[in-house]
Amino acid sequence: MDIKTASALRRLRLVSGPEAISFLLLLVCSVLKRTTDFNAVPVMGAVHGFLFVLYVLLWADAWNRAKWPLKTAAFYFAMSVLPAGGFFAERRLKREAEDAVIASRARTETEGVVGA
Repeated sequence: MDIKTASALRRLRLVSGPEAISFLLLLVCSVLKRTTDFNAVPVMGAVHGFLFVLYVLLWADAWNRAKWPLKTAAFYFAMSVLPAGGFFAERRLKREAEDAVIASRARTETEGVVGA
């Protein structure tokens, strides 16, 4: 995995958590709007909308750079439209990044042994 692909996946991972939190807060604000006089939906709607658009842009960049199959790309997009889905996306992206580091180290060690 090259550095640009790793950076794109890291950016997507970093925005997935806040996007999920904003989605859950928007749901709470929607319930509060209907049950009390508290109305934070316009503010939380704008915050969540911004984070959702940012997630989709970063998702498209990561899909392009990582050359994901359609099934993987669809999974990460679906995680953006499900409440708390961003938490699952973040965890899976982190695991993929760790696996890529392990694979890279294994390749480096194998090349060092073969070249000796």
